[in-house]
Amino acid sequence: MGGSALAEQFPHYIEFRHVYKTFDKPVLVDSNFYVDPGQTVAIIGRSGVGKSVSLAHIMGFLKPDKGQVIVANEDITGFSESELNRIRRKVTMVFQSGALFDSLTVAENVLFSLELREDYDAQNKDDVVAGLLKMVDLWDARDSYPGDLSTGYRRSVAIARALAAQPQCVLYDEPTTMVDPIMSDHLTVLMLRLKKELQLTSVVVTHDLDLLNRVADKVVFLHKGRVAFFGPLPELYRSEESIIQEFLELDKVIRGGKLAEDDPYRAGLAGPSDAEV
Repeated sequence: MGGSALAEQFPHYIEFRHVYKTFDKPVLVDSNFYVDPGQTVAIIGRSGVGKSVSLAHIMGFLKPDKGQVIVANEDITGFSESELNRIRRKVTMVFQSGALFDSLTVAENVLFSLELREDYDAQNKDDVVAGLLKMVDLWDARDSYPGDLSTGYRRSVAIARALAAQPQCVLYDEPTTMVDPIMSDHLTVLMLRLKKELQLTSVVVTHDLDLLNRVADKVVFLHKGRVAFFGPLPELYRSEESIIQEFLELDKVIRGGKLAEDDPYRAGLAGPSDAEV
């Protein structure tokens, strides 16, 4: 089936259509949402509601018990591993751990991903690696090993390695968890820069509402495996659903009241700004 026909059948770049997944108990229950090209969609909710499981379905690491998972405008639900590998050249993931090779330097980790590309050009490899490390502000750490770096910088390396594959879409699993506020801001600004400069499509699983407020175009709020809310960020703050308001209020308490009642995101008067990049 040609590209135009696929786009007509599956108009959204990523889409969950009535997705169910059960392990010991239901994890995803009739899950429906979509991501359009160039958008950043955040998946939020309390622990254990299916956020990371949703990313695993997008990557094809898990298959739904029922429903369809659309990725890169293709229904990957029944794809073989070889077919999924083709999709994974378009969609890549930045894991919480970074999933780096400890025996390789920062530059070598990025080069590893670069060498997997079908259009790999050995003559330009040093320039490409340098460009990627400079993009994530890690050129000075090129000869360091992952074990020498903080959690946040390891995630920056993981982002550079993901970009080496020239993906259309990047999935982030809790990118700012377990890092200090300065590094959290660094990673957030980096994600905004990639969105602006590379027009990357992104899906971000996060508990960090500061990150959410700055990068998300749309939000998926999961509750007990169900999509309790899906829509633009300002509408999340206008929602009258008790479970959503409880989640937002709890986060406000945890952050010491940082999210004021007159915050423009709550009022629905503003969204992420390019000025923050």
